[in-house]
Amino acid sequence: MSQDRDPPSALVEPPAWLRSGAPSAVLAALPGSRAVGGAVRDSLAGRPVHDVDVAAPLPPEAIAARLREAGLKVFETGLQHGTVTAVLNHEPVEVTSLRRDLATDGRHATVTWTEDWREDAARRDFTINALSMDAEGRLWDYFGGREDLAAGRVRFVGDAAKRLAEDYLRLLRFFRFQARYGIGEPDPVAMAAIRAAVPGLARLSAERVWMELKRLLEAPDPVPALELMGQAGVLAAVLPEARPLAPLSRLGEADPLLRFAVLLGAGGPEAIAADGVIRRLRLSGEEGKRLRLLLAGPPPDPALEGADLRRWLADTAPRAALDAAFAAEARDGRDRGALRARIAATPAPVFPLQGRDAVALGIPPGPELGRALAVVRRWWWEGGCTASAECCRARLKHFAPG
Repeated sequence: MSQDRDPPSALVEPPAWLRSGAPSAVLAALPGSRAVGGAVRDSLAGRPVHDVDVAAPLPPEAIAARLREAGLKVFETGLQHGTVTAVLNHEPVEVTSLRRDLATDGRHATVTWTEDWREDAARRDFTINALSMDAEGRLWDYFGGREDLAAGRVRFVGDAAKRLAEDYLRLLRFFRFQARYGIGEPDPVAMAAIRAAVPGLARLSAERVWMELKRLLEAPDPVPALELMGQAGVLAAVLPEARPLAPLSRLGEADPLLRFAVLLGAGGPEAIAADGVIRRLRLSGEEGKRLRLLLAGPPPDPALEGADLRRWLADTAPRAALDAAFAAEARDGRDRGALRARIAATPAPVFPLQGRDAVALGIPPGPELGRALAVVRRWWWEGGCTASAECCRARLKHFAPG
């Protein structure tokens, strides 16, 4: 059974998420287990709890066996790291064995199982993430995380330089948590250690860097944390293409990819070419497509309306058009609220002909068919995108043989 030299730090009313559903069933199936990390942190901060993680002083195979005996579905999602996912009524709970590090290389850790809760908590990144709570509401706080949470202080567990050397992704995680939980000036010890550890960022995979950047950009206001990243040399190391942050402060949308595009100059004449960033950070195909649209083309005129607006929408997907309006407003400060309303109220015009219409008129498939459709579409577009399918077919007849 677990070895815990420390009594609980406090006794609180067990929160509702701990008394019902999958978390309650998991804790009941694993005597001595506790909820850990983000769920405990957010519950104490009075924030919504989304994902619940549980730790137990048992090897992963024993955890899986006990959960199955209790009637839960078990998926071995990370068995080599000591983690399984328990599911009850479609509600997942990630369950991990207590661990201690045998070796770390700045990216990965080799771990073994332990029964010592303090030892497990000591390997976590920040004090506010090293909290644990059992089903009765007993709270364990080995490193002052509850006090740090109340003070808005993001502080590394133990030696900051050592925590960073174990996993350099923690440099980026620090700023994400600072954006969400930090109040006032950041912890000076953490900032000093981060400045010294910046070269270690080069060891991280592009996917992990992009994941953390996105999570930071999802924060209610990421700009102060980004400013701190700039001061510490972190922003230049992971995103040397970043432009001045002032436009990001004016952006009225919390969409992380839109924020990322504005950070890269979207909506202004100095926007970068998207392809280099997409390749380097390995954005998904959908993310890359949207970023290219955001970083291409001139910003829309706030007065755009009527035929000009229809022509623009015929060449720009509605979401991309709204993106462009938001980005341009953030970049040049010109209000485009009325333009956004017109975009939302104007159906995107769709050219009414397809290849089969040309074939039906006797135009054989091939390059000539494509050129004929392109000429008619240009005529339709120049006329304000209002000509009917019948009018467009009449125009297309001029290209039919005979």
